[in-house]
Amino acid sequence: QVQLTESGGGSVHPGGSVRLSCEASVNIRSSYCLGWFRQAPGKEREGVARRYAGGGMSWYADAVKGRFILSRENAGNTMYLQMDSLKPEDTGMYYCVAERGDTLDDYARCRDGSINFSNWGQGTQVTVSS
Repeated sequence: QVQLTESGGGSVHPGGSVRLSCEASVNIRSSYCLGWFRQAPGKEREGVARRYAGGGMSWYADAVKGRFILSRENAGNTMYLQMDSLKPEDTGMYYCVAERGDTLDDYARCRDGSINFSNWGQGTQVTVSS
């Protein structure tokens, strides 16, 4: 089991930027599928970004493509979600996720989104309003 702790949420004006951090209890430098989900009030939870920690693939929801970047630190315990050009519709609770996977099948599931994330953070709120 991986413990995940998010930080960095807050309130920002439209057009602003926020960087979310997610600290993991284990090294997530490789062999992990990493991601971020969000949930707005009254809406279903949705995937925002996903990448394989060892590299080779990344995926972004159409709504955030070109504005959000998921990265991880080289030392291996923290991942980030850099969010730029924020819009009111980006408001929601953001959750980081991680799932260990070191087989080709795991990589494929990370790539196509069929992976089942069993490790979730507690969430951090992002509010975009004027």
